[in-house]
Amino acid sequence: MTHHSSPLTHHTPYRVYAAPHTEGGKLVSVFPAAQGDLQAQAASAGTPLSVFIEQVNEQGAQLRVFTPTRDKGESDSAAIAALHHLFAAGQIADVTDVQMAGQTYPAQLCGGEWLLRQGDVSVSDAPHAEFGALGFTPDAVQIASTGRPNLAVQLPDLASLQALTPDAEVIRQLGQATGTTGLILYTREAPRADVSFRAFGPLKGFYEDAASSNMFACLVGALSVRGLLPEHEPLVRGLQHMPGLPSRLTAQYLPQPGGASDLWIGGSAVLLEPAGLNG
Repeated sequence: MTHHSSPLTHHTPYRVYAAPHTEGGKLVSVFPAAQGDLQAQAASAGTPLSVFIEQVNEQGAQLRVFTPTRDKGESDSAAIAALHHLFAAGQIADVTDVQMAGQTYPAQLCGGEWLLRQGDVSVSDAPHAEFGALGFTPDAVQIASTGRPNLAVQLPDLASLQALTPDAEVIRQLGQATGTTGLILYTREAPRADVSFRAFGPLKGFYEDAASSNMFACLVGALSVRGLLPEHEPLVRGLQHMPGLPSRLTAQYLPQPGGASDLWIGGSAVLLEPAGLNG
């Protein structure tokens, strides 16, 4: 159940946000202590993300997050893996705080999934933009932000969403033209969920994200403004369709006329055997 390579690199691998019955989502290694060369340990962990538990007290958990090559600062998926790990060990309550990179994030356990508070989402109409170079004509376009503006674009069906391979430079130019840093493509066609989406961010330093809590938060706000979320049901499920890595994210929110407030995003975390790292 745990993976050993040296006394200081003892860690436990988790798969976070995976869509049910898939090997999608994100792989995260949880280190129970922050000792020694953290960057070297993250480089040898065998997962894209490593989270080190620096301290746990009555206020919550203090974490450090690394990729194999750099100090990432903060990561919701890493925090969710650490929260599952600490709660299973009886070290935290089901309502707590997480500290990462000098910021504090309230967290709560809901239906077996940890959710982190994203705050409020503001939504506005998008300026006119040309989508022809991306190969589609959108059904609706909005700008949604929790501090970082994202372009939310509706496509007609799931097949259109899954078939797209948009050019990174075209996405960059679209972001610059609309004053946004990320592109969310979505459709309401979503098996056993409320919405299907993909998240692109060349202006943020990545092409496509397998599971983006910030972009899902923005999408929930955009859908809320259009009245497209379930009435009288504060829980929303989203399926993220990065090819080969399907993910499912959960949102809780309060609908507001201009977006969504008190929005929390999270998902599942599954403990892996070392062999599962290759999934």
